[in-house]
Amino acid sequence: MTRNEFRLLHRLRVRWVEVDLQKIVFNGHYLMYFDTAMADYWRALAIPYEDTMHQLGGDLYVKKASLEYHASAQYDDRLDVGLRCERIGNSSIQFVGGIFCGDQLLITGELLYVYANPNTKTSMPVPQVLRETMLGFEEGQTVTTLETGHWSTLKDKAQPVRTQVFVQEQGIDAKDEWDAADTSAVHAVITNRFGHPLGTARLLEKSPGIAQIGRMAVVRVMRGSGLGGQLLNALVDIAKARGDKEVHLHAQCSVQAFYAREGFVPVGEPFDEVGIAHIEMRKVLALR
Repeated sequence: MTRNEFRLLHRLRVRWVEVDLQKIVFNGHYLMYFDTAMADYWRALAIPYEDTMHQLGGDLYVKKASLEYHASAQYDDRLDVGLRCERIGNSSIQFVGGIFCGDQLLITGELLYVYANPNTKTSMPVPQVLRETMLGFEEGQTVTTLETGHWSTLKDKAQPVRTQVFVQEQGIDAKDEWDAADTSAVHAVITNRFGHPLGTARLLEKSPGIAQIGRMAVVRVMRGSGLGGQLLNALVDIAKARGDKEVHLHAQCSVQAFYAREGFVPVGEPFDEVGIAHIEMRKVLALR
């Protein structure tokens, strides 16, 4: 087994609390490592696990978990935990995993889940859309769709994301969230294979040759999975195509580093906007 056999690799660092008196990772923690990586697996499939399983009417329950030990991890080691969906039966899903320190294989594992009714705990067939999403991911297929367009066509997808992130999570007053600019903006929305909207943003013309990106939101459980970068780059490409020379945005200070990685630089000092600290950031475009 090698690292290259896994499309999903979750990086973690061994903590002091996880080592035993021999100064190596306590053997039971390796199962926890696989379980922790499972959250990243669902993120990689663009599946908000709890909401999706609730919609499908079922849930996954562990039937079997086994580990084979080849070598030990030590305090402060940086480990990569690989997971792969190996087989999907009628109601069962089998994962195989490997834990690596560099290229060295430390642990191999198997996790067997049963898809079942959460009330009766009786097994049910794995839904076809879940089956196709998982197998498609393992085959290298994309699991999201990005659309751009006008408010009239994307409102029903963009509005729930913005409501969840800005109004419910961040406590922004709904009257400050919705404005007339939505109708003139170009909107971008990302959905998963279940049709669930996961992220959105909009592009305005601030002034001739100057674009303004705003209202960028990704649902909480999907943050850190690259969706924000996809939204941002899609709108930057549209700005380039229409001949804009710069893109401006008001970044929440807590995510300033994200925009900096995408080539935006801060301008001026932080300021308050709807009760949240923001800073203006700009990116000069290399026109086609």
